[in-house]
Amino acid sequence: MASKEKEKQYLEISKQIVDIVGGMDNIVSSAHCATRLRIVLKDYDKVDLEKIDDVPLAKGQFITGNQLQIIFGAGLVNDVHAVFARYTHTENSKSSDVKDISSKKSNPIQAVIKSLSDVFIDIIPGILAAALLLGVTGVLGKLDVVKNNQTLYAINRLATIASAGIFDILPMAVCYSACKRYGGKPILGMVVGAIMLSGSLANAYEAAQGAVDPEILNLFGLKIELVGFQGGIIIALMMGFVIAKLDIFFDKKIPDVVKLLFSPLCSVFISTLLLFTIVGPVGRLLSNAITGGLVWMTENLGIVGYMIFAGVQQIIVITGLHHILGAIESTLIADTGRNFLNPLMSVALMGQGGAVLGYLALNWKNNRVKEVCIPSFASTLFGISEPAIFGVNLRYKFPIVAGCIGGALAGGYVYMTDLASLGFGTTGVPGLAIADPSGNGYLNYIIAHIIAIAGGFVFTVLFGKLSKDKSKNPKENKKNEKIEEKIEKGPVEIRPCAKGEVKDISQSKDQTFSSKVMGEGVVIENHDGKILAPCDGKIAFVFETKHAYGIELDNGASILIHCGIDTVSLDGNGFKSFVSEGQRVKTGDLLCEMDVKYVEDKGLSSEILMVYQINDNKLELKPLEDANLNTTLATID
Repeated sequence: MASKEKEKQYLEISKQIVDIVGGMDNIVSSAHCATRLRIVLKDYDKVDLEKIDDVPLAKGQFITGNQLQIIFGAGLVNDVHAVFARYTHTENSKSSDVKDISSKKSNPIQAVIKSLSDVFIDIIPGILAAALLLGVTGVLGKLDVVKNNQTLYAINRLATIASAGIFDILPMAVCYSACKRYGGKPILGMVVGAIMLSGSLANAYEAAQGAVDPEILNLFGLKIELVGFQGGIIIALMMGFVIAKLDIFFDKKIPDVVKLLFSPLCSVFISTLLLFTIVGPVGRLLSNAITGGLVWMTENLGIVGYMIFAGVQQIIVITGLHHILGAIESTLIADTGRNFLNPLMSVALMGQGGAVLGYLALNWKNNRVKEVCIPSFASTLFGISEPAIFGVNLRYKFPIVAGCIGGALAGGYVYMTDLASLGFGTTGVPGLAIADPSGNGYLNYIIAHIIAIAGGFVFTVLFGKLSKDKSKNPKENKKNEKIEEKIEKGPVEIRPCAKGEVKDISQSKDQTFSSKVMGEGVVIENHDGKILAPCDGKIAFVFETKHAYGIELDNGASILIHCGIDTVSLDGNGFKSFVSEGQRVKTGDLLCEMDVKYVEDKGLSSEILMVYQINDNKLELKPLEDANLNTTLATID
């Protein structure tokens, strides 16, 4: 229970927050999880996010899922919320109510964008690595010194093979990740993804160019073309959702005694039928209509058509159907000797690159943002935009719009200077090699790309500042920070709290923890749901929904254990606690059991987070390689 002095301080904090969020009438409900005060508002445009960083004791803020979340930290947030709820008359709000209200307030576009972002989070590292390799090998492959040296040629050839890997199986990777995101067994998503790319089907790119004749089946009078789904990213997303929901349905309906056999069988077979009869054809029709419409605009609407094409061409990249444009480009070259689409596609992707730079400028102090933005921009220079789109721009919404505007502006310049290419298949910096040199073509190519980058950069910064809806590295405000009295004891060794895959906390899917605003720590994935005490100590708190625990060490430091992401919304369902507040525990004692399948079926991440809250103690981190239950992750002295 907070003292009167503390309650007075929390009341002042509450009043300050109410003023910042637009007044009492703008607050719908409030709740809190283990570390954050969660507030649902009527109008988020009234919030001055930057002022929240100056609130005493607050360690950061962000808006997600139409919730304003203010980070206070374990323990403190309980007391702050108690006073805030009384002051704002939201005492009867529950975490599940807040989640439901914010979900209802989210519009369908926001839901789709968040869904896309969640699916691509795990895929981004593979795309980044492949994209950079692809760009570098494309440039090196044109050098005579590489062509004429057997060793250099061999290295470059192997790197080229490595770079193509993720793009060859991207629909499979997307289907796998989407199935996992929507609560199904990820392996079933991989199976359906493999069906989409099956070698027994005609290659989609070859079929589009008329190079192969696909087999046609007659299913109850319905003609089915057996064509693969290479590049079918949207179709893969749809199929990941379908297989996940079928898996959940059959797991519930089929008796346990035969579930292992028949549930996956039914899910995969029905998914395959839907892929070839409904999902695949509909997805293809939609994508082809968009692609055809864009080409028509460039041929019939003059500068407006060019600007529209360059403005939205990168949206086609999301569907994977941009590869079909290669057939149109080759026809243009055969008929006219020039290809006006290539520079338009090039400036379109550079607009997205400029947007990445703009987002980086807005969040320069955030090391996590730097880790993603810098290689993402580098890949756009070599003609690969997927890392920029999926890793940054689509994820944070406004940069992708700004990137499209940058591309559109440069598209207008392409039209005015009659810029074209003499080939196709390469864009960005390597694309300069195939630019038509007539009419100062090389110079105009460079100027067009500078316009695209500058446009994407400027509009991203502008939108970011106007909306104030940007992800920043939360400043750690140390004013009024409470330093616990340190008990002189020896160093304490910290071990994993679960048996699983241990990673640095920067790899968490939760931006609050991954930014390390709460402190150093680890994230544990692929575990069995048994959460153990990582060290000796006293249970400082057990959150009411049993998903978060605090352990106080004898030397004054503490460990926060957070089971899953946003699992506070489950109201304790799926969790079983074996300890209580004030109880002494030893290393390896069972704290909690989490029903991993239940959590993931609800569409939530089951990762476990361990955060070292060291106060003025000395923290020594250990290597994470080959971590197991007996591994020392850190020492706190």
